[in-house]
Amino acid sequence: MSTPDAVPVSLAEIARIAGVGRAAVSNWRRRHDSFPTRIGGTDVSPQFSLTEVEHWLRGNGKLKDVGGRELLWPRFEVLGSRKESGLAVAEAARRMRSPRARIGHPELSSQARELVAEAAKLGRAEGPRETFDFLLQRWLETHVRQLSTTPPPLATLMIRIALGVHIRPVDGGLTILDPACGTGHLAAAAAQEYDGPSLELLGCERDPALAALAAARLEFVAEDRDVRTRIATADALREDPFSGTKADIALCNPPFNERDWGYEELATDQRWSHGLPPRTEPELAWVQHLLSHLKPGGTAVVVLPPAVASRKAGRRIRGSLLRTGSLRAVVSLPPGSAQPHSVSLQLWVLRAAPDGPAATAPSQDALLVDATRFARPGTREPSPDWDALGSFVLTALAALDHPDRETPEDAVRVPLIDLLDDEVDVTPGRYTASASEPSPKELAVRWDAFSSLLTDLADHARHLSVLDVEADTQQTTTTVGDLVKAGALTLRAGQQSPETAAPVSGATVPLLTIADLLHVGTPGALLATGSAHTLAEEGDVVVAGVIRAFKAWVHEGPPMALGPQLYTLRVDPEKLDPHFLAGCLRAPANGRQAGTHASSSSRVDIRRLQVLQLPLEKQAAYAETFRRLRTFERLLDETQVSGSSLGGDMSDRLAAGGLTI
Repeated sequence: MSTPDAVPVSLAEIARIAGVGRAAVSNWRRRHDSFPTRIGGTDVSPQFSLTEVEHWLRGNGKLKDVGGRELLWPRFEVLGSRKESGLAVAEAARRMRSPRARIGHPELSSQARELVAEAAKLGRAEGPRETFDFLLQRWLETHVRQLSTTPPPLATLMIRIALGVHIRPVDGGLTILDPACGTGHLAAAAAQEYDGPSLELLGCERDPALAALAAARLEFVAEDRDVRTRIATADALREDPFSGTKADIALCNPPFNERDWGYEELATDQRWSHGLPPRTEPELAWVQHLLSHLKPGGTAVVVLPPAVASRKAGRRIRGSLLRTGSLRAVVSLPPGSAQPHSVSLQLWVLRAAPDGPAATAPSQDALLVDATRFARPGTREPSPDWDALGSFVLTALAALDHPDRETPEDAVRVPLIDLLDDEVDVTPGRYTASASEPSPKELAVRWDAFSSLLTDLADHARHLSVLDVEADTQQTTTTVGDLVKAGALTLRAGQQSPETAAPVSGATVPLLTIADLLHVGTPGALLATGSAHTLAEEGDVVVAGVIRAFKAWVHEGPPMALGPQLYTLRVDPEKLDPHFLAGCLRAPANGRQAGTHASSSSRVDIRRLQVLQLPLEKQAAYAETFRRLRTFERLLDETQVSGSSLGGDMSDRLAAGGLTI
């Protein structure tokens, strides 16, 4: 049987255990001869004994307030298979809540059972729910390439949509179904968002490890309130464990593009009230499965790939969904909302026909919402602006059952007669683009604004063009490093944000990173006010210290936290003018001479940046000119954006025959 001594850990895992960055661990390894020797891995990615690492950290006072969970997790990793480690985490959760419970997964190995017992003991000491949440999160991070989960912000948005457009009374409680529940992200979000009477959560998952983790997760949810949970391990399409059960709300993020979904054996299934889904349209099988489980007037929200809205094979079923009023809305999400991150996924809002006094004729239109503009690109993959996205989508869908309510831009009601053509394409962008075209009056206003920009740009160009800017080769310069030594300014570097940040509450400050500068130009994440981060105050000079994003500016407005490779320079006002300093630093030639030139991601040595040596009274003229030059550059950018937008709109108008001759 394996022992903890045989458990390998990487430098990154040691950093997590010690609560420091990986660079600190590498530094310990270089400076301390007593650091544990490598037991595996490679020179680039070495591995060390967990027990030896723990002893060394404790002996050298490096193991501070980190709990036993970090030391426990590497032992789950060495269990081998994703299934066994997942079942072990789920079993540990059961034993945390019920110490005397019998083993629920007899297939677990003796090594896994021993680990379950230790994890359960640790959980009861450090908090069962906190320990399980930690283990679940680490398990998901470890197997992220093998799993397709629903990000918590998307899960929250889906349940808010469902609750917002739901028309059934919920006086007696609510039943919510997820037939492809994974580890229970959607069900957990539903429990968090629903604040009414009793709640019943039903889930189905064909992967035993995922089903066990979902069940364990929801058991913790049910502890605090009147929530009943039931998770079944089965393939919901082939062997529906909830056949005949009706739900008020159904939420689902089903598997995509699975050809072997049961086409042959399910050909005569009664769920296909809108037609047998083609073999190539498994997503439309899930859509009809959800509808078959809804109570009259019930609502379903499902994540689907964009091709489902337009593929030729599915047009007959899409037409039937529209004619019967089952498909009420389609929302195009920004890329990065969920896996696959490069695709603009869609949310389909479905509704079962109401009965009794609430029964009405099927709606004669569908609401199509294009929310793709709420993407916030990152360095590796795009990420939505979830707050703005959620607000926009919920506002747009609030008009779903109110024909007299105006829809926001990029949301449009499309009559069925326009949708039920030869293609039955329900892609929102196809219809919102034409609906959002500016009117002639709006175009005239934009042309006036563009002309005003050109006038301002020309004024600044005239002022700058007459300046005598011949280089003075006799002018002496100094460096930022020398100015720091002389006490003319202080230099502080930005810091890496925590890898696993807790939800931020209370007072916050925005965090600016290099990725924000490259893609959106404004801060993205929020940090708690008391966090130990470098802050740029009003009047400080901020410098981006990488070649590809090199710039310097005077910060205006409230305090802002800085991420890695960003620097704040605070001047002594009796020695330096901040606008003069920023203007000198941001010169492209300055960045080139202070850079390493190794690649486009090369860093700039901030201390080597050069600054003119001028008395304070002479700095004022330079500062004013630098400010005017900065305004010129901003106007140039605004003019380019405005002109490109106008050119595109005019091209669309002309191509549509809008020219009056």
